[in-house]
Amino acid sequence: MAVDASALLRWYTAEARDLPWRREDVTGWQILMSEVMLQQTPVARVAPIWEQWVQRWPVPSLMAASSQADVLRAWGKLGYPRRALRLHECAGVLAAEHGDVVPADVDTLLGLPGIGAYTARAVACFAYGQRVPVVDTNVRRVVARAVHGRAEPGNPSTTRDLADVEILLPRTRSRAATFSAALMELGATVCTARSPECGRCPLPSCAWLGAGSPAHDGPPKKVQKFAGTDRQVRGKLMAVLRESDVPVERAALDVVWLVDPGQRDRALHSLLVDGLVEQTDDGRFALAGEGEGDQAEPGRSSVSRKASTAAR
Repeated sequence: MAVDASALLRWYTAEARDLPWRREDVTGWQILMSEVMLQQTPVARVAPIWEQWVQRWPVPSLMAASSQADVLRAWGKLGYPRRALRLHECAGVLAAEHGDVVPADVDTLLGLPGIGAYTARAVACFAYGQRVPVVDTNVRRVVARAVHGRAEPGNPSTTRDLADVEILLPRTRSRAATFSAALMELGATVCTARSPECGRCPLPSCAWLGAGSPAHDGPPKKVQKFAGTDRQVRGKLMAVLRESDVPVERAALDVVWLVDPGQRDRALHSLLVDGLVEQTDDGRFALAGEGEGDQAEPGRSSVSRKASTAAR
């Protein structure tokens, strides 16, 4: 069963959310920033941070000239801050090797730091209108239901998933790019994981609905908890460092998680290993790259990684 492209495109024209990165004057670099931020992070949390980044770093070279610490502070509480470091690294490559412009083709995009299969195709499609399949969790779910008649898509397979969507794309390049955005929007707002609103769906036919909306036949998805995890502890440690513009004493970090000192030490060690945090020669801790870039202060302590000793 195919997806009715005309019906989906009409719906998207009338119902698409007014998201800032969908504006006509948004550049490839700004689309790239939005795609990196949106990975595993809700739109509502990303939008205000993205607006700030667009103002501060409208081109890659401006971000590359900033320190890692500046970028990590600006990242705030978006989560998974390694994405910020990879984006900073990517900015440097774009400035040095691509004339401060994000490439338009998928293969070149895949060669950039931190850019994977989804992000490369999303940028090529949404920034440059390329006719390439773009597959995220929402798209996989819509295809599983509308085309294959399954409640859930099952385990991801890049080759299979891309082939599934490739077949559905309209032949016209401009329609294909909008179709990709519409398919994603449908999964995000109507054909949702827990409470699909089939009555609002613009598709005239759906294999899953036609089969009587059978339940998922696999094991239930595990809900990923956050409270009490190493991720939560890492976030608390990063918050202390983001709020200080100078390296902090170990004692300032120890008090953020008294429940389990071993877990706190493990979290701190992992931040050092990931390159998100560094330790000064005098034993204090700071965000990676503290003292470098456009916000550097004269005379600030030099910072070096000491992951092997930090958790002692």
